[in-house]
Amino acid sequence: MIIMKTMEEIEKMRAAGKILAECHRQIAQIIKPGITTWEIDQFAEKFILSQGATPEQKGYHGYPYATCASVNDVICHGFPKHEELKDGDIVTIDMVVNLNGWLADSAWSYAIGNISEQAEKLLNTTKESLFKGIEQAVAGNRIGDVAHAIQVYAESNGFSVVRDFIGHGIGSEMHEAPEVPHYGPAGKGPRLKEGMVFTIEPMLNTGSYRTKVDADGWTARTIDGGLSAQYEHTLAITPQGTIILTEL
Repeated sequence: MIIMKTMEEIEKMRAAGKILAECHRQIAQIIKPGITTWEIDQFAEKFILSQGATPEQKGYHGYPYATCASVNDVICHGFPKHEELKDGDIVTIDMVVNLNGWLADSAWSYAIGNISEQAEKLLNTTKESLFKGIEQAVAGNRIGDVAHAIQVYAESNGFSVVRDFIGHGIGSEMHEAPEVPHYGPAGKGPRLKEGMVFTIEPMLNTGSYRTKVDADGWTARTIDGGLSAQYEHTLAITPQGTIILTEL
C-alpha cells in the first residue's frame, strides 16, 4: 500500500532533506585523493548529529555505518574503509537522514582528482538520467514513464542500467511502496498522485548491468569489474508540482 503524505509531513521530510543536501555539499569540499571513506563516514555522522538528526542507515538490518561508500566497481552498499582514495577513483556516498522521525535519502557520485573520460561520461550521464526521470515524475504519469526515460537516456549513451537495486517510497520508514525501477516500458506501474514521496536513484554501469554481492552480504559490485555510478534524490508530488526534497 502506498502511504500518501500530507504537506505538513512533506515539509518535515524536506527539513531532513536539507540537512542531507548540506552534508553532501560539505563532503564535496573535502573529498580528494588521500582521504578515506572511513573519514568521510565519520564526518557525515558528526555533521548529521550536529543538526539534531540521526543517520538512519546505521543499525538498519545490522548495517554498521552512517553512510554507504561505493568505490569504482561497487554499485551500492559499500562499507566505508580505511584505504585512501586515489586519483582517478569515483565514489558514491549514500545517506539517509532521520529528523524527528521523518526521512530523506540521497546519493551522490564524486570524482577523485583527475578521472578518465569514460568515468566522467558515466558520472555525467548518470546524473542527467536522474533528472530525465524527475522530468517524468509528475502527477498523472506512471512509474514506468520515469523508468523508461532513464533507461532510454542511459542506453543511448552506452551505459547499462542496474536492475537489482531500485528506488522506493519513503516517509517514516526507509523503504515503502511503490517500487521505482529505472528500466522498463513507459505507461506501466502505479499512477503518480499528489502526496506520493519516493526516491529515484539510477545506478549505471560501463559494462553489464548484472551484479554480484561480496561475502559481507552488503557490498554489491558489477559482475565484470566495470565502473558504476549513482545519483539519487527524494521527491514529493504536491499540488504545487514535484518538489526535490534533497537539494538546498
